[in-house]
Amino acid sequence: MSIFPPDHAQRYLLAEEVHARPPEAMRAPARASYVAVLVDADERERELRHLETLCQRFAVAGPAAHATHFRAKLGAVSLKWERHGEFSGYTVTVSGVSEKDFADTAAAQLPAGWLTAVPGQTMTAVHAVLRPAADQPPDATALADTFGGHTVVGADIAEGAALVFTDFHLNDDGCTHLLVLDRNLGDRQAGRLLQRLFEIEAYRMLALLALPIARRQSPRIAAIERSLATLTDGIARDEGDDEALLHELTRLAAEVESGIAASQFRFGACEAYHGLVKQRIAELREVRLPALQTIDEFMGRRLTPAVATCATVSQRLRGLAERVAQASALLSTRVDIARERQNQALLASMDRRAKQQLRLQQTVEGLSVAAIVYYVAGLLGYAAKALHAGGMPVDPDVVVGVAIPFVAALVFWAVRRSRRRLQISDPLID
Repeated sequence: MSIFPPDHAQRYLLAEEVHARPPEAMRAPARASYVAVLVDADERERELRHLETLCQRFAVAGPAAHATHFRAKLGAVSLKWERHGEFSGYTVTVSGVSEKDFADTAAAQLPAGWLTAVPGQTMTAVHAVLRPAADQPPDATALADTFGGHTVVGADIAEGAALVFTDFHLNDDGCTHLLVLDRNLGDRQAGRLLQRLFEIEAYRMLALLALPIARRQSPRIAAIERSLATLTDGIARDEGDDEALLHELTRLAAEVESGIAASQFRFGACEAYHGLVKQRIAELREVRLPALQTIDEFMGRRLTPAVATCATVSQRLRGLAERVAQASALLSTRVDIARERQNQALLASMDRRAKQQLRLQQTVEGLSVAAIVYYVAGLLGYAAKALHAGGMPVDPDVVVGVAIPFVAALVFWAVRRSRRRLQISDPLID
């Protein structure tokens, strides 16, 4: 029984992560082939089944159901499979080398057609030869013969433990070629060295996946920048209809966001992969050889500008989004101010009309008082005439004349009282 608190659910998985992808132990002479394949998420299960078919052919146990890495000894061949975020890597190693470098590769030792049927699309393919170093490094003629006349990059690495040469070129077999000359590498050290070299090539290609996107986005960004400059100038000069300008800015904002959504994942991955390339190169501890570029120098001249292009396009997109947002906010504020002025003018007009209606109502009330007095006086006149006809000493004209001031005062008091009650119930009534 453990004396510690209960384990976290991910403790063992995380603890084993640092041991997940150990390099293959190798001893010169040997050959190795590496393939990095872009795999869609829905092909992951088929990838495992394809590995199982190979293992069944050699009667060895296949990978676990949710494995992210696997290694097996398949006769004379060693196979290592690793699953990464968006790609999978296959490393095949075999002892011995052929008389001519890269003539008989490690990948050719697998059953015919198995690598061709691997799910996904090949992004990187490398053939490497590891053989003992001679007393002197190979001269330019020997390197040209080995790498088909291509420009060769090389260095003394691992504090003199080995020499590395490559052309970073896709040869007729569709692969990049690596030549490693072993001076005094340990078995594990040789495996780590080849793994770093394979990863440099894989991460370099994956970083460059962003470059076509950057090239496609550049003309689109330039067009948006021109349109935004025209719109901003129109806003500054107070030209054009504000509603139409705001609609155009909204369209530009949607176009910029569309570009960001379509490219930011790839641009972010480009930056991350470039960082891994630089890290792996630093781990090589290169020392320059006469008349040859080091891998670091080659990548600095060829890969870094491409990565800088992607970073610039990404930055331009983010800057455009901010500028469009600022222009939209400015124009929206101006539109809101204009609407507020219109609303104030409308309210002032409504207030004037309300006052006019009140004055008209007061005039009507005055006329109503006169009409009411007239009708009440008429009723009193009829009553007085009736009394006079009945023999009572009443003069109808006198009664009407005397009653009119009292009736007018009473009606006027009643109207004022009604208005006062309305003012108490609704203070907005003037």
